[in-house]
Amino acid sequence: MDFGRLITAMITPFDEQGKINWPETASMIEYLIGEQKTDSLVICGTTGESPTLNEEEKLELFAFALEKAKGRCKIIAGTGSNGTEHSIHLTREAEKLGVDGALLVVPYYNKPSQEGMYRHFEAIARSTSLPIMLYNVPSRTVASISAATTLRLAEIPNIVATKECASIEQVTQIASCAPASFRVYSGDDASALPALAVGAHGIVSVASHLIGASMKDMIEAYLNGNVAEAAKLHQKLFPVFKGLFECPAPVPNPSALKYALNLLGHPVGGVRLPLVDPSESEMAFIRDLVASL
Repeated sequence: MDFGRLITAMITPFDEQGKINWPETASMIEYLIGEQKTDSLVICGTTGESPTLNEEEKLELFAFALEKAKGRCKIIAGTGSNGTEHSIHLTREAEKLGVDGALLVVPYYNKPSQEGMYRHFEAIARSTSLPIMLYNVPSRTVASISAATTLRLAEIPNIVATKECASIEQVTQIASCAPASFRVYSGDDASALPALAVGAHGIVSVASHLIGASMKDMIEAYLNGNVAEAAKLHQKLFPVFKGLFECPAPVPNPSALKYALNLLGHPVGGVRLPLVDPSESEMAFIRDLVASL
């Protein structure tokens, strides 16, 4: 399974009552594929506010995304949790719907050992024929899967990729030792180009909601050997990469992103508690950031 170079972790649009806004979800899928040139969409990932979506909503979103994408991009279902049996159940249900792959986050809160993480992911992978992308994001899960454990999991045939947010060092270690068919994706927009330089295949992005087409140009410039042009594009896009998470104080994803999209004419609504919308000073910062696009 080739998920492409640019994967967007898609937001979940809500209406004024905090329910899923289905017409805007359809518009967002069209916009990300058509205008922002995404190769794949992660549905119900962190940016999609997966912790506050119930199972029925997740399955409805998976089915809806498949229907609207019409094969123009891959649909990766966020089916991971900190419960192995629940993750197996949700992954199997997503597979029945016809998704192209599953994204499995490192179990949060439990703080499993490396052996516990291995057995968790192994059990889920063995329960499905779907291609699996691991997701290591220690800033959110506290626990971090090691490069050694990731490489061990990469030997399981349907574990085909990882979204790595720990460090460029870990991206390097995994990319240099993994099977040739195993793909490493950066999960940090600001590290997209450095990650490519050390062997990553692509990026699972948040900023691609706003600047995906330019990010695609940056990736293609690098792959075509035009490193100087790729560096210029990275430098141009860098304020957006950083600004979405530091405006000016750290703002939880996707609060800033949703506000920016609303400013750009995409009525995606706000965030569900316990997340909150940006403060007045944060909104002013985001308005300046959007004006610079």
